[in-house]
Amino acid sequence: MNFSSVEGKVAIVTGASRGIGESIAKIFGENGMKVVCAARSVEQGQAVADAICADGGDAVFIQTDCSDVSQIKNLVDKTVEHYGKLDGIVSNAGIGQGGSPLHEYEMEDYDKIFALNSKGVFAGMKYGAEAIFKSHSQGGFLINVASIAGIIPQRGQALYTATKHGVVGMTKVAALDYAPYGITVNAICPGYTKTSIFGNAPEQALTFFAKDCPAGRMGNPEECGYLALFLASDLARYITGAAIPVDGALSAGHQNVSTWKHPLFD
Repeated sequence: MNFSSVEGKVAIVTGASRGIGESIAKIFGENGMKVVCAARSVEQGQAVADAICADGGDAVFIQTDCSDVSQIKNLVDKTVEHYGKLDGIVSNAGIGQGGSPLHEYEMEDYDKIFALNSKGVFAGMKYGAEAIFKSHSQGGFLINVASIAGIIPQRGQALYTATKHGVVGMTKVAALDYAPYGITVNAICPGYTKTSIFGNAPEQALTFFAKDCPAGRMGNPEECGYLALFLASDLARYITGAAIPVDGALSAGHQNVSTWKHPLFD
């Protein structure tokens, strides 16, 4: 599969300092894209940009708090100032929040998660789309990292689920808006993926996540990274408005007891 169509494209990746964002940024860089790594952590974000450059790629780091709309606009402006154009933005920065019934959340919890997971993604799409249009990009793209929580609600995840459903909704509407102009808009919906979003979860919890997934394991960030590369390429020009799960069939339906009459292996 040839990804040469992405070479030279300029892309912003938010939340690029670790996890899925780091993987997307590095995979973009490995395939000849010019990558702007955005994150709050200077040390971690700069390290990712430096790693891309050390491997022969082209990347810069711009410190950005994606819960601050003015900083996202500044991010896009500085990207265009540095590289002269923008071809795509991956809105990946987000926070997890869950494990409690709805009434136990505080209003401050609502404000915090919506500022980043919802308003931050909207701002990335808004300012990103404007810059892509002004750049007259051939093969422009918006990619939002949502979650399977944007496809199926999860117990104890009222606020997180609301933000991710909103991201999927904005993705679909923007796809309708921009399809006539050749800009694709898609959402990646990771399932249980081995990232820092799980924090210091005990081994018992990680074992539960693996067993809860039909594939019997948690995902790796690179599995989302390569999907992002595909969506950024000309191979995916006719794919837009999709919310694509990367979840080992977790969102495909409920598991049940099943016995094979003719086992293929022991």
